[in-house]
Formats: sequence, structure tokens, C-alpha cells
Amino acid sequence: MRRYLVALERSKPRRGRSTSADALKARLADLELRLVAADPLQRIHLIQERRNLERRIEGASAEAEDDLPELEKAFVLVAADYGSRKGIDYATWREAGVTAEVLQKAGIHWSRRS
Repeated sequence: MRRYLVALERSKPRRGRSTSADALKARLADLELRLVAADPLQRIHLIQERRNLERRIEGASAEAEDDLPELEKAFVLVAADYGSRKGIDYATWREAGVTAEVLQKAGIHWSRRS
């Protein structure tokens, strides 16, 4: 349950700068070029930025390894029972990012009662 919801959260598009591994690698290449001409103070900031980008690239690679289809299958098997026990309704699942298609597969249906 938790792993599927975390994977959904990670896969959501974000506002601002792109976080795809390719975009981060392009920024890293640009930063390497700027390092060559930087003065000592700029250089220290650029080195730190490079380290930050390298960490983000590692994180983006790890996120790509999430097996969303497998996590979705596991979610579908347990979501209806879990939601029923915990009082989680359709609208709550939707607000958390679970698609209507996945909820339908799980047997969780929209109803008028809240």
C-alpha cells in the first residue's frame, strides 16, 4: 500500500525545473563548462551545486527503478479491504493521486455518501 502511494507521489509532474535524469545531466554538463572559467569563490559554489546535482541524478535513477505496474497490482489486491477497514472513500483515494482506473480495478467505486 505505502510503496504504491510513494511511487505515485514520485511520478507526479512537478512545477519548476525539470527533474528528469536527462535534464539533470544536461545541467551538470553546463555546470562543468562554467567551472572552467569560474573564479575561486564562484568555483566553490559551483562545486557544491555539482554535488547536489549528482545526488539528484542518483535519486532520479532510483525513482526510475520503481516498478509501478507491480506495485499497482499489489495495491489493487488490498485497497478495497484496507479502505473499508480504515474508512477511506473513493474521493480520498482520488485526491491522493490514485487513478479512477486503478480504483475500478480494486473494486472501489464512487458513491454519493461522504
